[in-house]
Amino acid sequence: PLPSCPPCRPAAPRCRASTLFPKLILGLRQAGMIARGRLLNPVTGKLEKNLAQATATIDTLGALESRTQGNLEPDEQRVLTQVLGDLRMTFLNEQKKLEG
Repeated sequence: PLPSCPPCRPAAPRCRASTLFPKLILGLRQAGMIARGRLLNPVTGKLEKNLAQATATIDTLGALESRTQGNLEPDEQRVLTQVLGDLRMTFLNEQKKLEG
């Protein structure tokens, strides 16, 4: 008979969470980029600006940053901080263009 395979073990909860959190942040980054008209909307295939949606995405990331403070791994914190900073900065630049 063939030797049996060892039973599959589900990923440890901490390990799984540490891979899912950056994916969540990067997904929100993509949503923010679409809302700012920097990436094509996958539904319409067009560049569309929706600054209200961009604001909501930034607010969501800000809430995640606030609620997870002190509980993230260094890499998770770095991704969140960088994405949030980039989205905030480019959003401010977009607002300045509209006002000026």
